[in-house]
Amino acid sequence: MPTVLGALRSRDDDDGAVTPGGRDGRRFPRLRGDLVAVVLAAALVAGASLYGWAEIHRGVPILVGWPPLLASWLPHVEPGGVMAAVVALLVVLAGPTVSARLRWGPLLVLAYVASAAWTLGLALIDGYQVGVVSRLEAPTEYLTEVDRYPGLGPLLATFADRIAGTTPDTLATHPSGHPPLATLVYVWVGDLFGPGGEPAGLVTLLMGASATVAVALTAAAVGGLRWGPVALPLDPGAVSAGRDLARRYLPFGVLFPGAVWVGVSADGLFAAVFAWGVAFLALGAVRRGVGGAALCLLGGVVLGGSLFLSYGLVTGGLVPVVVAVLVRRWVPLAAGAVGAAVVVALFTVGGFWWLDGYEHVQLRYYQPGEYGLLRPYSYWVWANLAAFVLTLGPAVVAGLRRAAWWPRRWPLAVPLLVGAVLLAVVVADVSGLSKAEVERIWLPFGTWAVLACATLPARSARWWLLAQAALALALNGLLVTVW
Repeated sequence: MPTVLGALRSRDDDDGAVTPGGRDGRRFPRLRGDLVAVVLAAALVAGASLYGWAEIHRGVPILVGWPPLLASWLPHVEPGGVMAAVVALLVVLAGPTVSARLRWGPLLVLAYVASAAWTLGLALIDGYQVGVVSRLEAPTEYLTEVDRYPGLGPLLATFADRIAGTTPDTLATHPSGHPPLATLVYVWVGDLFGPGGEPAGLVTLLMGASATVAVALTAAAVGGLRWGPVALPLDPGAVSAGRDLARRYLPFGVLFPGAVWVGVSADGLFAAVFAWGVAFLALGAVRRGVGGAALCLLGGVVLGGSLFLSYGLVTGGLVPVVVAVLVRRWVPLAAGAVGAAVVVALFTVGGFWWLDGYEHVQLRYYQPGEYGLLRPYSYWVWANLAAFVLTLGPAVVAGLRRAAWWPRRWPLAVPLLVGAVLLAVVVADVSGLSKAEVERIWLPFGTWAVLACATLPARSARWWLLAQAALALALNGLLVTVW
């Protein structure tokens, strides 16, 4: 009987291989469908931009420099940005072939190096000082609180009370909008690597780039399962199919347009932590015994930690549930829940209760003069999606169309994992607590949406990769982003 991998390859080979005049004849309609989806996405972006400018001219406080992005129009490039162009060219030309043929371990190492180089290269378009060193030194950023760090106990005990208000002791903008672990990360980075924006920026960038590997490991672990009767997770056919899915994803994970904001924003680091939590849980879920349980427990601890990096990551809670669904086992999820509960308990004992922090964040968000109060919900509830599209790129849009149009054609991991993060985006969008700046805020979800690119035909992968790279280079070269 054909293996799952063979079925995947057979389907991919059949995708568009028949002649236009044949009985199936779906080659051009499928390509047209991809292009129609991309054009509609581009229309959404154009509409959000034009309407946003019209509102700005009317005096409506849209409060971004180039709607729907928090950026300003200023074409520029520094010599260091050549790195990004070189990485893009290498991945476009050789990425799919190398990803298909290189041994699994070395491939993951190479993918991380390429992802880090791509992210750093994009940051260097702005120059090293502006693109890397200065990003986290702004008075609204975490390093402001690092400079007045009172110690672990006092920080946790007083953190919630310092979120809202206008006193000198009130937390800076970004620390106030996130749980205390986000600030503590940069305290520890300063202790380990030295103070200032340079070590903070480099650690953030290098950690954020690792999300690509975490998503690939998750896809390899659980991506071989299909609709209907399936093999056990450790069946050779399922393992091979999972890695095949991950290999198809990796070049797109490397050239993720959202890397413009991964280097350097703390949300890129948050995305990586969340992705690694899911990856550890998935790797443990397909193993039996103590080793599997330990990995699931570790995954839960990391996922629990992610909740204390960003309140918004609670909406991603469906992703670990999807892992349990894919492996048909609930024990890994239970072990992960124990790990997460340990993290919650430690912070509670230390003096910070997550729900108190979240309540105060809502108060801060709608304080007089705060952007959350001023920005109109009626515009951002749909313009947010346009900004998100720009972080995903045309290849993801086409991949999402394919995954949604033929969901039974792909491994379960694609529609379920991607669907889970898109649901998280919808919840975050409708909540009204994400009005603008979602190009960085939703990075933890965008990194998983790229998995949809695995549904694109192999024969067109290089063209889609070229489109992804061109978008990212254009965004970073034509606009000055805040992150």
